[in-house]
Amino acid sequence: MSEQKPALYGYFRSSASYRVRIVLEIKGVEYDQKIVNLLKKEQFSEEYKKVVPTQKVPAFVTKEGRVILQSQAIVDYIDDVYPGPSLYPKDPLDRAYVREICQIIACDIHPLQNLGVLQRVAPDNQEEQNAFAKEMITKAFYGLEARLAKVSSKYSFGDTLTMADVFVVPMVYNAMRRDVDMSQFPILSRLYDTVSALPEFKRASPSAQPDCPPELK
Repeated sequence: MSEQKPALYGYFRSSASYRVRIVLEIKGVEYDQKIVNLLKKEQFSEEYKKVVPTQKVPAFVTKEGRVILQSQAIVDYIDDVYPGPSLYPKDPLDRAYVREICQIIACDIHPLQNLGVLQRVAPDNQEEQNAFAKEMITKAFYGLEARLAKVSSKYSFGDTLTMADVFVVPMVYNAMRRDVDMSQFPILSRLYDTVSALPEFKRASPSAQPDCPPELK
């Protein structure tokens, strides 16, 4: 099978896509961006459905042309395949703690503020959608903040950048979009300020993406 440049199907404000962009930047991987505008419902097009039957973003096409779905599977694949320091600790228990933080965000928090859920909760009412997302994130952040108090230091897990940071930064970005009062969460706020300032995270940020509207840059 011939090789090609890998490609990422995503959307600038999709926090799951944001996670993948961060890891690609950390690993220094050159890739093509395939924009899927969620607000225009391009994920439901027949063309996209042929590539991604789940009609979600992100989707990653490897250099061999294989398609991987789900951000956790994608970032773990990139971490395994591309050179550079691993984003997981070597110790099995430490690895479990990093995965725990990732899963708290990916499984417990992120789904409840996803676009499809918000549109179901309050169809055509962005104010109510925002209020629901704000409430859900705020409630969940109390638990996440308490957990991070046990394991974080300079970064989300100890003093080394890990996959936990890859998940924390986009989630806090979403929280700020929803006007969550981040003064309640000093650890998450500090981590966001520290990690989002790293060059790789800046390049992966929503405002740096080609599909970000000029007024949001």
